[in-house]
Amino acid sequence: MSEITGQTLIIWGLKPGPHFAEAIRVANVLRDAGAADPEIVSVVQGLVPKTAPMRAEGLPYAVFLDAETEEERANLAGVRRHMDALMRVPTIVRGAVMPDACPSGSAEGTIPVGGAVACADAIHPGFHSADICCSVAITVLAGERKPKDVLDALQAVTHFGPGGRRDVVRMPDFLAGEVSGDPLLDDLWNKAVGDFASQGDGNHFAYVGRLASTGALAIVTHHGSRGLGAQLYKKGMATARRYVEKAAPEVPRHNVWIKADSAEGQAYWRALQIVRTWTRESHYAIHDLALERLAAGIADRFWNEHNFVFQRSDGLFYHGKGATPSWAGFSPDDDGRTLIPLNMAEPILITGHRDRPETLGFAPHGAGRNLSRTAYLRTHQPAWPDGIDVRFFCGRPDLSELPGAYKNAAAVREQIARHDLAEVIDAVEPYGSIMAGDWEADAPWRKKRAGVEPQADSVA
Repeated sequence: MSEITGQTLIIWGLKPGPHFAEAIRVANVLRDAGAADPEIVSVVQGLVPKTAPMRAEGLPYAVFLDAETEEERANLAGVRRHMDALMRVPTIVRGAVMPDACPSGSAEGTIPVGGAVACADAIHPGFHSADICCSVAITVLAGERKPKDVLDALQAVTHFGPGGRRDVVRMPDFLAGEVSGDPLLDDLWNKAVGDFASQGDGNHFAYVGRLASTGALAIVTHHGSRGLGAQLYKKGMATARRYVEKAAPEVPRHNVWIKADSAEGQAYWRALQIVRTWTRESHYAIHDLALERLAAGIADRFWNEHNFVFQRSDGLFYHGKGATPSWAGFSPDDDGRTLIPLNMAEPILITGHRDRPETLGFAPHGAGRNLSRTAYLRTHQPAWPDGIDVRFFCGRPDLSELPGAYKNAAAVREQIARHDLAEVIDAVEPYGSIMAGDWEADAPWRKKRAGVEPQADSVA
């Protein structure tokens, strides 16, 4: 009998692919053993990877975003367009849209900010994005201090803008051991060290205010896992794309996933948990540095992420892209409270869980936007908030972070109440806030585009 080749398999109706080498080997072993061609065809067809095609129509999803103005309706239409495409992804079982939702990319089916999906046996790195574990942490001070002194102390000890800190802040020993001992993170050690206790840019902030309930001063910070998380995300996306190229070639590159029960999925899950711990400790390190300068103690402290993936008791993986978990036990350190910031001039809401099945257990993570940063600046005149100590770390204001760039905070609060997404149990009334500012304004690449020769001392 002649040898079976790839051409033989094609004649038998099999499509070429990475599985062909193994199929040819098995087919020839069977022929040498005397198997008939129909038996060989049946066996090698079983070696073809089973693909998961995109659904012809997207699954239905719940929407908790109300639109009244023209801008709000246009934003909702964009969110729906992306969600309609996203819900065709075969791993997704359920979906929901929060009141702060807005599109977060131009590629069709990109999960919106304020979007949440539950997936079967799948972790989608693109659904938590490069800003893994973007989160909010609060420390309530013991004793009285001047709010300005607290904000001054925060400004002195934190770091905003690109890159990591020059004055390295030591990670806790247990955390250093976890990072260096993890196969996906050990080569990211420099990122873990340099970016620890830093806050990045964009909408991240350091905020000082008073509890509405007691008047106690509180520090609140908002940031994610910085370069450490961004590099883990890149590794996760690479793994996911290799898997989906075989398992679901129709799926867009931004919607790929890692099979959760695979060795790669379990390794990625473990690394995510370490990055989560790193981010929590990064928040608290900034708070502790400020408290040390103030010689102040801690009366209370908690935190929560809103860019992450969680596994619930039903076995599904719940991805929140800018969505706050609102169910008991969403994390090992959950104490029943979460934080929802709105904008620098508004209270930060302290909320209790509601765990609405229709929302997949999520609440909004903030106020969200109806317009992109550039669209807002092009069509609106930014207004400085009255009575708020607003600071920008790099010295140049980022006007796209002023309160008017965000959705109406009162409307978002009203939708939280109307849809019973979370229970507001307290709030942090604002004194002041620090943000990165427009550090890119003087970047060499921007000056070059504007026809300005960059100076030797320009900072990127």
